Amino acid sequence: MAAAQGHFSDHSNSADTSDGAERNADPRAFREAVEALRAARLRPELEVEPTRPPQRLASHAYALEAAVVDGDDDLADGRLVLLHEPAGHDAWHGTFRLVTLVRAELEPEMAADPLLPEVCWSWLTGALEARGLLYGEPSGTVTRASSHYFGGLSQRPSATQIEIRASWTPREGQGGVPDSAAHLAAWCDLLCQVAGLPPSPAGPADSATGVVTLPQRRGPQQT
Repeated sequence: MAAAQGHFSDHSNSADTSDGAERNADPRAFREAVEALRAARLRPELEVEPTRPPQRLASHAYALEAAVVDGDDDLADGRLVLLHEPAGHDAWHGTFRLVTLVRAELEPEMAADPLLPEVCWSWLTGALEARGLLYGEPSGTVTRASSHYFGGLSQRPSATQIEIRASWTPREGQGGVPDSAAHLAAWCDLLCQVAGLPPSPAGPADSATGVVTLPQRRGPQQT
């Protein structure tokens, strides 16, 4: 099984800060939430690794990037960022916020579906709810973009990509720590669903949940 493990990193203040100093500067609740992300056990089709988080979005930030891999193809990829403001944030209505980007290339018949954006958004909320997670203040966009190639690239077929950008406030548990590992698992459910994979046999998504996945497709083209 793949694990979301790697060197602890919080570059929200300085890229040159040592790992030990970063650990000492981070609040306990944030450290526990990050350690849960790093220890999460995920589906074997996923490749997950820590990446540099965005700066100046919050006092503390940790980021992961993931791809759903089938041989040499990336069927879908994305990024999940955990933000933390110990004093709270008015817009979040909490001290933690999860921010995500998920994207995948679509087959032409799926790209033409006028209800696709609404369906993709329901996959995000459905993934959270299927795992029994409580959250607030969800917001985001679903973008469908088409590419047509000309000149030296004219041999490439037209391509359409779906992109989900979203954020939500996870419910905080004991000690003010959200169940970040469960939120990561739900996010990975979304990533696999967009990639067209069937639900995990061990996961909560099954035929009773009404989950519908995209047909499996080729990975995003590289330029």
